[in-house]
Amino acid sequence: MEHQPGQLNAVVAVYARHQDAEDAVRKLASGGFDMTHFSIVGQGFHSEEKVVGFYNTGDRISFWGRNGAFWGALWSLFFGGVFLTIPVIGPVMVLGHLAAMVVAAVEGAVVVGGLSALGAALYSIGIPKDSVLQYEQAVKADGFLVVAHGSAEEMARARAILEQSNPTHIDLHEDLKSQASAIQQESSRAEVAPACH
Repeated sequence: MEHQPGQLNAVVAVYARHQDAEDAVRKLASGGFDMTHFSIVGQGFHSEEKVVGFYNTGDRISFWGRNGAFWGALWSLFFGGVFLTIPVIGPVMVLGHLAAMVVAAVEGAVVVGGLSALGAALYSIGIPKDSVLQYEQAVKADGFLVVAHGSAEEMARARAILEQSNPTHIDLHEDLKSQASAIQQESSRAEVAPACH
């Protein structure tokens, strides 16, 4: 298969257990991947927990809550993260490249066709809307997403590694660049369409 310059693919793996998601991320990191192309997404805590938060001490970050040790252990593998409550989905932690996109979606009030800020971030990298909706539901149901984007060759290698870590399902989204014009068209339609609540 011939690689076209600029062609981007994405792989999204859904995990039911945080141990499997963590295992997948660690395998990717030890496999020599550029971790700036990866993200992990999941719920940060449950509403019955009384103390929720995180703090930074130098280059280390610590979290409180049910999955605190999990998020703290992964923080060092990624470049940035965000913790926020997303309507309908709930409290969400995003580590990696999607974090900045989620923040941009929140700050810019970017909502594409009723998607959450998380959905808008996934959609902005070219993932189809029907798949985005499934991923939002997976996170809402306590699942974890490991999201990667990059060249076709890199994503084929990433998918092979992710499949070894017991995902509930895994999707390959190909040639994301060709979807950029459709995203721009939908965004411009959303700007002129009246908002309905």
